[in-house]
Amino acid sequence: MDRMHHRRNSPYFFLVLLLFLSSPCLRTRAEVISLTEETFADKVKEKDTIWFVQFCVPWCKYCKNLGTLWEDLGKAMEGEDEIEIGQVDCSLNKPVCTKVDIHSYPTFKIFYDGEEIAKYKGPREVESLRQFVLDEAEKAARVKLEAE
Repeated sequence: MDRMHHRRNSPYFFLVLLLFLSSPCLRTRAEVISLTEETFADKVKEKDTIWFVQFCVPWCKYCKNLGTLWEDLGKAMEGEDEIEIGQVDCSLNKPVCTKVDIHSYPTFKIFYDGEEIAKYKGPREVESLRQFVLDEAEKAARVKLEAE
Protein backbone atom coordinates (compact mmCIF):
# COMPACT_ATOMS: atom_id res chain seq x y z
CA MET A 1 0.00 0.00 0.00
CA ASP A 2 2.75 2.44 0.95
CA ARG A 3 4.65 1.54 -2.20
CA MET A 4 1.57 2.23 -4.39
CA HIS A 5 1.03 5.60 -2.72
CA HIS A 6 4.66 6.50 -3.41
CA ARG A 7 4.28 5.69 -7.13
CA ARG A 8 1.24 7.94 -7.49
CA ASN A 9 3.16 10.89 -6.08
CA SER A 10 6.20 10.41 -8.29
CA PRO A 11 6.79 12.83 -11.18
CA TYR A 12 6.98 9.81 -13.50
CA PHE A 13 3.41 8.78 -12.63
CA PHE A 14 2.11 12.27 -13.41
CA LEU A 15 4.04 12.41 -16.67
CA VAL A 16 2.55 9.08 -17.80
CA LEU A 17 -0.91 10.23 -16.71
CA LEU A 18 -0.51 13.51 -18.61
CA LEU A 19 0.64 11.71 -21.76
CA PHE A 20 -2.26 9.28 -21.50
CA LEU A 21 -4.84 12.02 -21.02
CA SER A 22 -3.46 14.05 -23.92
CA SER A 23 -3.48 11.03 -26.23
CA PRO A 24 -5.25 11.66 -29.57
CA CYS A 25 -7.40 8.60 -28.92
CA LEU A 26 -9.05 10.31 -25.95
CA ARG A 27 -9.75 13.69 -27.52
CA THR A 28 -13.38 14.45 -28.09
CA ARG A 29 -12.78 17.57 -30.14
CA ALA A 30 -13.08 16.84 -33.84
CA GLU A 31 -10.13 17.75 -35.90
CA VAL A 32 -10.22 20.91 -37.95
CA ILE A 33 -7.59 20.36 -40.58
CA SER A 34 -5.25 23.22 -41.42
CA LEU A 35 -4.78 23.36 -45.15
CA THR A 36 -1.73 24.93 -46.75
CA GLU A 37 -0.48 25.82 -50.19
CA GLU A 38 1.14 22.37 -50.28
CA THR A 39 -1.94 20.38 -49.16
CA PHE A 40 -5.03 22.32 -50.24
CA ALA A 41 -5.42 21.17 -53.86
CA ASP A 42 -4.89 17.47 -53.07
CA LYS A 43 -7.17 17.48 -50.02
CA VAL A 44 -10.16 19.17 -51.70
CA LYS A 45 -9.86 16.67 -54.59
CA GLU A 46 -10.21 13.64 -52.27
CA LYS A 47 -12.70 11.24 -53.80
CA ASP A 48 -16.24 11.40 -52.40
CA THR A 49 -15.29 13.94 -49.73
CA ILE A 50 -16.94 17.28 -49.05
CA TRP A 51 -14.61 19.93 -47.64
CA PHE A 52 -16.10 22.87 -45.73
CA VAL A 53 -13.27 25.39 -45.49
CA GLN A 54 -12.93 28.60 -43.51
CA PHE A 55 -10.58 31.22 -44.95
CA CYS A 56 -9.28 33.72 -42.39
CA VAL A 57 -6.34 35.87 -41.36
CA PRO A 58 -5.15 36.27 -37.76
CA TRP A 59 -5.47 40.07 -37.71
CA CYS A 60 -9.11 40.18 -38.86
CA LYS A 61 -11.47 41.26 -36.07
CA TYR A 62 -14.36 39.32 -37.66
CA CYS A 63 -12.26 36.14 -37.71
CA LYS A 64 -11.28 36.71 -34.09
CA ASN A 65 -14.94 37.26 -33.16
CA LEU A 66 -15.73 33.73 -34.39
CA GLY A 67 -13.97 32.39 -31.30
CA THR A 68 -14.25 28.61 -31.27
CA LEU A 69 -17.05 28.45 -33.87
CA TRP A 70 -15.05 26.45 -36.40
CA GLU A 71 -13.76 23.98 -33.80
CA ASP A 72 -17.30 23.66 -32.44
CA LEU A 73 -18.52 22.89 -35.95
CA GLY A 74 -15.79 20.26 -36.28
CA LYS A 75 -17.02 18.66 -33.07
CA ALA A 76 -20.65 18.81 -34.25
CA MET A 77 -19.64 17.06 -37.47
CA GLU A 78 -17.98 14.11 -35.71
CA GLY A 79 -19.19 10.85 -37.17
CA GLU A 80 -20.32 12.37 -40.47
CA ASP A 81 -18.75 10.28 -43.19
CA GLU A 82 -17.04 12.02 -46.07
CA ILE A 83 -17.31 15.54 -44.65
CA GLU A 84 -14.12 17.30 -43.58
CA ILE A 85 -13.79 20.66 -41.85
CA GLY A 86 -10.74 22.65 -42.92
CA GLN A 87 -9.24 26.07 -42.49
CA VAL A 88 -6.77 28.18 -44.43
CA ASP A 89 -4.73 31.00 -42.91
CA CYS A 90 -4.60 33.38 -45.87
CA SER A 91 -1.75 35.36 -44.33
CA LEU A 92 0.46 32.27 -44.72
CA ASN A 93 -1.15 30.74 -47.83
CA LYS A 94 -1.96 33.69 -50.08
CA PRO A 95 -1.69 31.72 -53.37
CA VAL A 96 -4.47 29.36 -52.20
CA CYS A 97 -6.74 32.24 -51.24
CA THR A 98 -6.06 34.07 -54.50
CA LYS A 99 -6.78 30.96 -56.56
CA VAL A 100 -10.18 30.36 -54.88
CA ASP A 101 -11.13 34.04 -55.09
CA ILE A 102 -11.05 35.08 -51.43
CA HIS A 103 -11.54 38.85 -51.06
CA SER A 104 -12.95 39.20 -47.54
CA TYR A 105 -12.62 37.46 -44.20
CA PRO A 106 -13.93 35.21 -42.94
CA THR A 107 -15.13 33.34 -46.02
CA PHE A 108 -16.67 29.86 -45.85
CA LYS A 109 -16.67 27.66 -48.96
CA ILE A 110 -17.57 24.07 -49.77
CA PHE A 111 -15.46 22.04 -52.17
CA TYR A 112 -16.20 18.68 -53.77
CA ASP A 113 -13.99 16.84 -56.25
CA GLY A 114 -11.66 19.84 -56.29
CA GLU A 115 -14.37 22.33 -57.27
CA GLU A 116 -16.10 25.00 -55.24
CA ILE A 117 -19.77 24.04 -55.06
CA ALA A 118 -21.13 26.55 -52.53
CA LYS A 119 -20.32 29.63 -50.48
CA TYR A 120 -21.89 30.05 -47.06
CA LYS A 121 -23.43 33.45 -46.31
CA GLY A 122 -25.78 32.56 -43.45
CA PRO A 123 -25.66 33.08 -39.70
CA ARG A 124 -22.39 32.34 -37.95
CA GLU A 125 -23.71 29.66 -35.64
CA VAL A 126 -22.87 25.98 -35.46
CA GLU A 127 -26.31 24.57 -36.28
CA SER A 128 -26.75 26.76 -39.38
CA LEU A 129 -23.27 25.86 -40.65
CA ARG A 130 -23.86 22.18 -39.90
CA GLN A 131 -27.19 22.08 -41.72
CA PHE A 132 -25.72 23.94 -44.70
CA VAL A 133 -22.86 21.47 -45.18
CA LEU A 134 -25.19 18.48 -44.72
CA ASP A 135 -27.59 19.88 -47.33
CA GLU A 136 -24.74 20.54 -49.77
CA ALA A 137 -23.34 17.03 -49.20
CA GLU A 138 -26.77 15.57 -49.98
CA LYS A 139 -27.02 17.64 -53.20
CA ALA A 140 -23.53 16.54 -54.28
CA ALA A 141 -24.42 12.89 -53.65
CA ARG A 142 -27.61 13.25 -55.72
CA VAL A 143 -25.73 14.86 -58.61
CA LYS A 144 -23.13 12.10 -58.50
CA LEU A 145 -25.82 9.37 -58.57
CA GLU A 146 -27.57 11.02 -61.51
CA ALA A 147 -24.28 11.19 -63.41
CA GLU A 148 -23.59 7.47 -62.96
